[in-house]
Amino acid sequence: MKMKDFGFYRGVDLGGWFSQCDYSDERLDHFITEKDFDVIVSWGLDHVRIPVDYNVMENEDGTWKEEGFRRIGSAIGYGVKRGLKVVLDLHKTAGFSFDAGEAEDGFFVSEAYQDRFYRLWEEMARRFYDPENVAFELLNEVTDPLFIGAWNRIAGICIQRIRAIAPKALILVGSYHNNSPAALRDLEAPADDRVIFNFHCYDPVAFTHQGAYWVPWLDPEARVAFEDASVTPEFFEKAFAPAIEAAALHNTALYCGEYGVIDIASPEDTVKWYRVIHEVFEKHEISRCAWSYREMDFGLSDARLDGVRDQLIPLL
Repeated sequence: MKMKDFGFYRGVDLGGWFSQCDYSDERLDHFITEKDFDVIVSWGLDHVRIPVDYNVMENEDGTWKEEGFRRIGSAIGYGVKRGLKVVLDLHKTAGFSFDAGEAEDGFFVSEAYQDRFYRLWEEMARRFYDPENVAFELLNEVTDPLFIGAWNRIAGICIQRIRAIAPKALILVGSYHNNSPAALRDLEAPADDRVIFNFHCYDPVAFTHQGAYWVPWLDPEARVAFEDASVTPEFFEKAFAPAIEAAALHNTALYCGEYGVIDIASPEDTVKWYRVIHEVFEKHEISRCAWSYREMDFGLSDARLDGVRDQLIPLL
């Protein structure tokens, strides 16, 4: 089984729109507009991934924000109207974020937070269920390996509760170490044939995140040229092998929901990295979604890539 069999093969993330932002009306209404979906279609892509933080849809007391649901529904509509499928990604939930700076914690031990997670997904399923066009990604980038036991249990319960409302929805599940491909081997077997294994790839991080102030173990002043990064098809074959094996073992599809190169790298080096990873994605027919369409330190539509975009877009 391949994710492309469901119509999701080459996509781009709309990061920073309903997630990792200041949540102002200006941001939510104008960071991405309907015209951007026309650009994405012109790039020849078939889907978008929309990261959404829980507080776009929920008030502090857990009641719903109707305006948030309306905005997300409009975004999905912009895509579907143009033949673009949509991955709806819960990027942050009450009690957990991949970003420690968000100060969300307790999710994996708190029944209250977990119940809030289940109820939010039930509401999203009620409002956005469209088995042909919309996939649901349960949670972005579980971090600590110590969470895997709790996460397998939580994901299993959440899938059951979604299935009661959305029996044929595609559901994406990732593992620890921020959706590491190697960690997929520790996920429980999918509940059914419409549960998809999801991973991310920013390897080697010293190249793709050079200068990233938010990666504590990197020297923010260090710069790594592509030629010094040892990026080869064999490098990605080795990195992806555990994910490919896990998907084959459980007869499920495989999806890379994020990958990309920071805007500090040169445009020319960015194209070189994409060319290599593209070769391996194509060899194994791995569906993928590049991070990210605009800004967010990785923007594919940003002016810095104007001179190489014609080379880059076919490599997504």
